[in-house]
Amino acid sequence: MSSGRSNNSQALRALKFTGSALSLVAMCVTALAALVLIIVPLLTGSQTYSVLTNSMAPKYAPGTFLVVKPTPADALQVGDVITYQIESGDPTVITHRIIGVGAGQSGERVFTTQGDNNDLADESPVQEVQIRGKLSYAVPYVGFIANGLGNSDRGAIAQWAAVGLLGYGIVLLVRGGLEKKRKGTEPDMDAMLLDLPPRSDAPAQGRNSALPRMHDDDASLLGDDPILHDCDHCDHEISARRASGAVSVAV
Repeated sequence: MSSGRSNNSQALRALKFTGSALSLVAMCVTALAALVLIIVPLLTGSQTYSVLTNSMAPKYAPGTFLVVKPTPADALQVGDVITYQIESGDPTVITHRIIGVGAGQSGERVFTTQGDNNDLADESPVQEVQIRGKLSYAVPYVGFIANGLGNSDRGAIAQWAAVGLLGYGIVLLVRGGLEKKRKGTEPDMDAMLLDLPPRSDAPAQGRNSALPRMHDDDASLLGDDPILHDCDHCDHEISARRASGAVSVAV
């Protein structure tokens, strides 16, 4: 019987451990997603974009989520990936790599760009006013989700998503702490089972084996719930006390 209870207890502990581990993993993934996709862009003033074409494949394939940080034109150099407007003031943008830096008619810097997957450079040089920023980092596949949300409400959705993800992480953290505290205050069920007194119908062992066995008529004299204490200083039998008409309980 005790072996079965012990196995059940071990299975329950293993199940709780698995649940706690999964909660910890979920919390870490949630915190990382909130940090990389929402919090860092908000704190750095970066813009987020999604790759729609294969011009930068395979490194930046369609569906890649781009975080573009505003960067001064004089800090850009060959090899940087930039996002720029096709025409100044037009919200449509392209993300390509700088392959050349030159000077315009007014002395301002202009950039020659090309997609990693394209054979030819872009036709028109990119002016400083067109540049939205330099690519900070990219996350594959997340861009598909961003495209589903749409561009108009993405900023507000990102802020609410950040609050939601952080709230979820806090809930998991508090839940884990409460679970750990509860485990620390719970008594060990196995220890409790080991400390249980022997059953009344089980054979007496050890010191209690010297006590006389109580019969039904002896129990009737003591009431429904007789309480017997070990009597070390007398050797009378319960049957003898019954004969005398009085029952004394040694204390």
